[in-house]
Amino acid sequence: MMTEAPSENAPATDKKWYVVRVQSGREEQVAAALKRRVQSAGLQNEITDVIVPMEKVTEIRSQRKIVRDKKLYPGYIMIEMSQTKDAWFLVRETPGIGDFLGLKEPIPMAEHEVQKMKAAQAPDEGDKPKIKIDFQKGDAVRIKEGAFENFDGIVEEINPQKGIVSVTITIFGRPTKVDLEYWQVEKI
Repeated sequence: MMTEAPSENAPATDKKWYVVRVQSGREEQVAAALKRRVQSAGLQNEITDVIVPMEKVTEIRSQRKIVRDKKLYPGYIMIEMSQTKDAWFLVRETPGIGDFLGLKEPIPMAEHEVQKMKAAQAPDEGDKPKIKIDFQKGDAVRIKEGAFENFDGIVEEINPQKGIVSVTITIFGRPTKVDLEYWQVEKI
């Protein structure tokens, strides 16, 4: 899908956020390459920001808690730019970039989408990383640590903010609901 170049008389002060397809898995490298090209071409006034939207996620791997960055939109980067001919061609000719989102011409992001993206990027002092819980309601799990170790159960409820998973297990022939930390259970 080819997008058409913007008109030459587009105002340089009208900056909007655009979504651009890039090679999946190379978002950071493509964004860095675009930033370097903007610097060398002297178009800092026309292309002001390039973002790979990320969020912090906590996972348990090999019995260790790991905090990592997770891409919110794999295969896409967001660019704040004026839609001038020079800026448009610089972005389109950067290696690794596919095309802008839009049918015949790039469609800017809505203001509420921009605010949501910026809020996710802003590091808050009290902001904890989100917890990645790979369970859904109804999944069969085994408790791997704690008083009910090696019991099997069914996930009834998940509270990702607190990292708590409610599991129904059978004790003495009766179903019993227990609340456990997300890392104390594993999928069967």
